[in-house]
Amino acid sequence: MDEQIKTGSHTNVDTPVLQILKDIKSLMAFNKKVMNVEDLVLYTGLSESTIYKLSRNDMIPKGENKSLRKLFFDKERIDAWLLGLPDISDAYFEQQFNESLLKNRR
Repeated sequence: MDEQIKTGSHTNVDTPVLQILKDIKSLMAFNKKVMNVEDLVLYTGLSESTIYKLSRNDMIPKGENKSLRKLFFDKERIDAWLLGLPDISDAYFEQQFNESLLKNRR
């Protein structure tokens, strides 16, 4: 077994260990305060294209930093959105609507 470790050869014994490491990595992503699209795919089970569509249509709470080209999501706001908590999601969408009205007036 020690020889296998030194040479890097894989056996069936390695498979459960690798799976455990992948599971740990996924769980660590769930503890992040801010998630990117890839993290959100793992966290929600939504596809990447669905997340981009929801984001483009302002149907999912996302970061508002316009200078960043990547999408970022606050975990607490995503949790509230997933649970359908009306006080957060409705207020968020109303704020987005009002901001878009102000932008269109300019």
